[in-house]
Amino acid sequence: MHSENKKNRNTNIRKMKKDIHPSNYRDVVFKDMSNDQITIVKSAAPAKETIEIEGKEYPLIKIEISSSSHPFYTGKMKFVDSAGRVDKFNQRYKSKVKK
Repeated sequence: MHSENKKNRNTNIRKMKKDIHPSNYRDVVFKDMSNDQITIVKSAAPAKETIEIEGKEYPLIKIEISSSSHPFYTGKMKFVDSAGRVDKFNQRYKSKVKK
């Protein structure tokens, strides 16, 4: 009985689906804007800007915070200026808010 179950399992092997994974993986630069650290990794993420590093041009994705600047990983508290963004948001939408 056990050998029959093994036979059935072997015939029911699932194959990976084709054409569901992105085909545009390439080297991309992620730049932490708080400390200017760059990391080059393979990614399919879209990028609007490029950067040249050691004579080679890479797509650039800017990030506000990464493990190299996050207080949890660095152990240092850092003030992140979000007040400007909040004021900008309030100014943009103050006419739409009913009082």
